[in-house]
Amino acid sequence: MKKLLIISSLAVFFFSCEKEPEKQTKEVVDIYFNTEVKDPYRWLEDDRSAETGAWVKEQNKSTYGYLDKIPFREAIKKRYTKLINYEKISAPFKRGDYTYFYKNDGLQNQYVIYRQKGDEKAEVFLDPNKFSEDGTISMGGGMSFSDNKKIVAYPISEGGSDWRKVVIMDVASKEVVEDTLVDIKFSGISWKDNDGFYYSSYDKPKGSELSAKTDQHKLYYHKLGTPQKDDKVVFGGAPEEKHRYVGGSVTKDGNYLFITASVSTSGNKLFMKDLTKPDSKIVTILDHTNTDSRVIENVGSKLYIMTNMNAPNQKVVTVDASNPAPENWVDFIPETKNVLSISKGSGYFFARYMVDAVSKVLQYDYDGKLVREVTLPGVGTASGFNGEKDYETLYFSFSNYKTPSTTYTYNPKDGVSTVYRKPGIDFDPDEYESKQIFYTSKDGTKVPMIITHKKGIEMNGKNPTILYGYGGFNISLTPSFSVANVVWMEQGGIYAVANLRGGGEYGKEWHNAGIKMKKQNVFDDFIAAAEFLIENKYTSSDFLAIRGGSNGGLLVGATMTQRPDLMKVALPAVGVLDMLRYHKFTAGAGWAYDYGTSEDSKEMFEYLKGYSPLHNVKKGVQYPATLITTGDHDDRVVPAHSFKFAAELQSKQSGTNPTLIRIETDAGHGAGTPISKTIEQYADIYGFTLYSMGFKELPNKSVLEEFKN
Repeated sequence: MKKLLIISSLAVFFFSCEKEPEKQTKEVVDIYFNTEVKDPYRWLEDDRSAETGAWVKEQNKSTYGYLDKIPFREAIKKRYTKLINYEKISAPFKRGDYTYFYKNDGLQNQYVIYRQKGDEKAEVFLDPNKFSEDGTISMGGGMSFSDNKKIVAYPISEGGSDWRKVVIMDVASKEVVEDTLVDIKFSGISWKDNDGFYYSSYDKPKGSELSAKTDQHKLYYHKLGTPQKDDKVVFGGAPEEKHRYVGGSVTKDGNYLFITASVSTSGNKLFMKDLTKPDSKIVTILDHTNTDSRVIENVGSKLYIMTNMNAPNQKVVTVDASNPAPENWVDFIPETKNVLSISKGSGYFFARYMVDAVSKVLQYDYDGKLVREVTLPGVGTASGFNGEKDYETLYFSFSNYKTPSTTYTYNPKDGVSTVYRKPGIDFDPDEYESKQIFYTSKDGTKVPMIITHKKGIEMNGKNPTILYGYGGFNISLTPSFSVANVVWMEQGGIYAVANLRGGGEYGKEWHNAGIKMKKQNVFDDFIAAAEFLIENKYTSSDFLAIRGGSNGGLLVGATMTQRPDLMKVALPAVGVLDMLRYHKFTAGAGWAYDYGTSEDSKEMFEYLKGYSPLHNVKKGVQYPATLITTGDHDDRVVPAHSFKFAAELQSKQSGTNPTLIRIETDAGHGAGTPISKTIEQYADIYGFTLYSMGFKELPNKSVLEEFKN
């Protein structure tokens, strides 16, 4: 239902370099259901063209020219550098004869992996900082060990791309044992005995690997010692097996391979293969994508399945592998009013619940008997409780918006936990307060929000405030500590996080209340959060910034175009901003469960066009000071979204508020970003935000006195 018209005219507008880079438009018109939609910056979708490259270079020149004028930007950078310069060590985990842990001395771009045998001195096992000089090549996921723990496979990411290479290394000698696997995307690594492993990928797309559409995911088996070109397709090769996301995992005993297959980011089919029988067929457990279901454990033929089938908040069921159809499922950990996630270790299941977005943990044995509620250190987020069945000690981490992540040991026999490692950051949580409130959205829905700031600040409407949100893809925003937030709050800043509909904080129903034709609920929730902060004098429109990334970038883009009067600063990061064409790039079509597409129906097209940030920028409107951020290697939400939105804003912005785009080179969607780049990004973001709010010097100069020069 869509046609394309290209009118061969070129309009070039010249501006002073001091203001904005030159504008170039090419008249492209799409026709959706007999409706014409202009797309004058379509040419910016070509990430390989010289024109786009020149535009990016000119935009960055203009942006950094502006940022360089901010008098306190360097002081923020130095303060962040000092605060984050402390030793950070992960919880340990055992593999074979060694105990492993991740460690960062303070300012290393990437965490280093250490190992230790018994009481011997720990040694470096793998140092990703040596992958590249500037830290832009990173670990692209966790390490996966063969069953005998003699071989390890680990993925690497170059420039932040979602495309991965997988290196296969001998554990004892730390030598690479065969050719590196290439062109792997959205994949786990799951070993079958010691012979090889399963992984997933797409055929390499024609055209740009950073933006071309990828939509047929395949599960492969790699046998050690054989070339990758001989890897066997296990699932996904046939037309009837076409799915956008396919994953495979082998049970600990090596008896079963379970395959998940999805057409979008929500819902999956579930299949099983008996690996004890070489010629066994793949058996269907679920033949539809109406639920999210996965096998989390087995004891012999008894399977434990996590599912939201007839249980929007998730539950665990059991079934025998000989007859695994849903009609034979038996509740093991029933659904409750709170959303469930599961960990397992030391022969127990740990049911981690979200109660108004904060953690509650219950311990169960393998017969389904409740052992105890785990006592947590406070109100916040607890994660961990993972390990093999024979582990006598487990580990978990705990944090919230004002408590640095602390690692605890946990004895599953008596339920006693003790501090294992407390970070040495120069920060006193007692000087801050963090509280949860509930506000009312446009349609009367109660929405939670956690507000954190220094104690004793005056609620006079003049506090610089960042309101953060996401609201999509069943993802939950739970309390977590960030050094970047400390830098902001030290300056008297308020940090508020709203748990919007579209997220997963209250299960599938909360998610579904913010998708497709209900997506406006998410924006209304965010707007209501801003209004609450203003009405209660936390801040005012002159001192409010809104921020979000990816789907949260869409949130910011939609909110600033619907209510440009509401905030002073808008900070959309790696955002989905062209809602009519998002499904044309990389794996974007997989987001249709949340968004719908412009080709679904006239009604869906009109709804998307009604809030699409790119299509709702109006000439003559004064939009807030805007700093768009993206990465040139973002192949998840392609930077064309941000490029086109920036161009539209710059051509139509009224008034004097700056409209800038900061394009990070050799950077992707965010994962694996070197600490050096992260520090620079936040110095720019916070500097821009405060400067745009009218600050000519920092609100709390004393904190940064030593850095003023």
